[in-house]
Amino acid sequence: MTENNSLNKIIIRTAFPKFGTLEKLIHQNLKLKPFMNDYASLLAPNETYHLYNRANGEETIFLSQENYRFFLEKYKLYIHPIADTYCYCLLPNHFHFLIRIKSEKELKKAFHNFDTDKEFGPILSKQFSNFFSSYTQAFNKQQKRKGSLFMKNFKRKKITDMRYLLKVVHYIHYNPVEAGLAKKPIDWENSSYKSLISDKPTQLLREELIDLFSDKENFEYVHLHPPKQTGIEPW
Repeated sequence: MTENNSLNKIIIRTAFPKFGTLEKLIHQNLKLKPFMNDYASLLAPNETYHLYNRANGEETIFLSQENYRFFLEKYKLYIHPIADTYCYCLLPNHFHFLIRIKSEKELKKAFHNFDTDKEFGPILSKQFSNFFSSYTQAFNKQQKRKGSLFMKNFKRKKITDMRYLLKVVHYIHYNPVEAGLAKKPIDWENSSYKSLISDKPTQLLREELIDLFSDKENFEYVHLHPPKQTGIEPW
């Protein structure tokens, strides 16, 4: 594996036994590197990131299923042109996305103002700011409120090793269970979990992600277990 873009072409099919815990997936045949601790990584083409943010104070971001639907609609409008999505989870007061920024060629095709490498970071971040602003304006109008809805700066961690990637996928889908909102990841409607184990068409990087867990059967098995049983340490 190369240092950069190492997650784009990794396929793991037969290296791991069926029903292996995430701990086994992580430690068998993988060269591990340290976790990234940068909470404000500069967004760049072909790189993979864990993105997350929460509501200001005690605010709630989603008050109805229509709010969840509208948020994903705006995500598709603003973010899908610049990034591919592995998985996500939306909860009442915060959200998580695991994405891979599109290639430089794809970005230049989508946005004509991508002229140099130096411009990518700011323009990509601006696209996310426009996304959050668009949702906030609609939410404020609906709820007759004013002011910001989200924390000022959304967090993003650049992912450069398989260990971290596997942990993030599990962490994202297990969030509703940890929060007491669901008994199992499959019970929570507002995440990517059901789409990933479904055969229905999706814009998620489903095949690539499932392959990282060996197959769908093992993906589902891993997600039946809480973080402590699958080797995920607190962040």
